[in-house]
Amino acid sequence: MLLIIVVCAGVAIAGSFLFLDRYTTEPDQKTAISKAAPSSRSNASTATAEHLHKLVGRWVRLDGGYVIDIRSVDADGKLQVAYFNPRPINVSQARVTKAQEKPHIFIELRDVGYPGATYTLTYDAQNDVLVGLYFQPTAGQSFDVVFVRMQ
Repeated sequence: MLLIIVVCAGVAIAGSFLFLDRYTTEPDQKTAISKAAPSSRSNASTATAEHLHKLVGRWVRLDGGYVIDIRSVDADGKLQVAYFNPRPINVSQARVTKAQEKPHIFIELRDVGYPGATYTLTYDAQNDVLVGLYFQPTAGQSFDVVFVRMQ
């Protein structure tokens, strides 16, 4: 059990370093998020069916037990998602697109204490993790996050 925890933590840390450089090279984290968040279907293609299927499942954030439950993905990239902290938080929108041959997920939360908080995540198929940024608008800050698949 301890070995599994150590391996998951190692994967999370390695994933964070892989994507940290991509997001910290932006002068403004809000700019990085808006560039990573797809704005329309015309300029962002949807991910392949194979990648879409791999996204379905429950994902837990390593630094706090927050859970993203991806229940389904339609052909247009719309996600059916639930979010828990630990109680359910309203997901106002969720979608997936493909950029640089990887699925990119955008989730927006609208609830008490979550006035437009967003996740901008990339699916790393090799490590089966979601890695990216959480933007907390009330604090005006972005945080590196890693989600691992719950077994």
